Amino acid sequence: MPPRRFTIAALLAFAQIVLSDSSSKRGLCHVPSDDHPSDDKIWIDTAGSDLTWYYNYKPDPSQAYASSNLKFVPMLWGASANDKGTPFLDSVTKQLDDGKKIEYVLGFNEPDGTSETGGSDVPPDVAASSWISQIEPLKKQGVKLGAPGVTGSPGGITWLEDFFSACDGGCNPDFIPVHWYGNFEGMASHIGQVAGTYPNMTIWVTEWGFPNQDLDDTQDFYNQSVGMLDRWDNITHYSYFGAFRSDVSNVGPNAAMLTQKGELTDIGSWYLGGSATNNIPKGDAVQMARFAGWGLVVLASSAWMLL
Repeated sequence: MPPRRFTIAALLAFAQIVLSDSSSKRGLCHVPSDDHPSDDKIWIDTAGSDLTWYYNYKPDPSQAYASSNLKFVPMLWGASANDKGTPFLDSVTKQLDDGKKIEYVLGFNEPDGTSETGGSDVPPDVAASSWISQIEPLKKQGVKLGAPGVTGSPGGITWLEDFFSACDGGCNPDFIPVHWYGNFEGMASHIGQVAGTYPNMTIWVTEWGFPNQDLDDTQDFYNQSVGMLDRWDNITHYSYFGAFRSDVSNVGPNAAMLTQKGELTDIGSWYLGGSATNNIPKGDAVQMARFAGWGLVVLASSAWMLL
């Protein structure tokens, strides 16, 4: 079906009508630090944390959270035409057999993105075949399935259309993950397009941010976007992309939830349900981390808005 078109004004009016003040939607996009493993504890040891779930781009849970109350969401990051067997299905099935409460799984990470940008670069037909063998069977075990998490560019929407065509009815996700890196108006418009195109599925926003902006604009964007996500009833889960130190942030230091010293920034504290810390993040132009989740062409995503 063709996508429905939302104006920004109508979309924001809708978001304010459907109120949902619960913070149980909030999760962690976990990107561990080899240099600072103690940072992992910040997200579970901070008093009053609002986090309820996490994912790590992998099928198996992070050891740092083995005994935490965070619910783990496995991901099948990518696929290849040369893959053999069903390792993802086998891993999740074993976790279920071992008594782990796996309620959800996530599909491919930015399959429309190239390896240079962190995407899994999976053709739609290959992804469909892998999905049918490794993800779809989990539905019979009561697990809810997340569709492939494409980039926030127009090419992502096209990739999803081609994926569902290749599935020929054999892929039946329960929710659509969304990624966005750009301004607030673009984010609201993009989510509106996804909601209009797939009205029978709920939405997870599993990566989002406003890269390389000054601190005031970054914080304003964060507060606007979280307010919208909390109010929008059809969005059931979200995870901000920033759980790392500012000096290794590839989306700009001001978007990070930790300073270069490992202290919570204002955004980091707000995300955990706390108050402003007044800790100012600083960057490091030399040291840049390459994280698996950073698979968006930021400029293209920022410029594209459906009005």
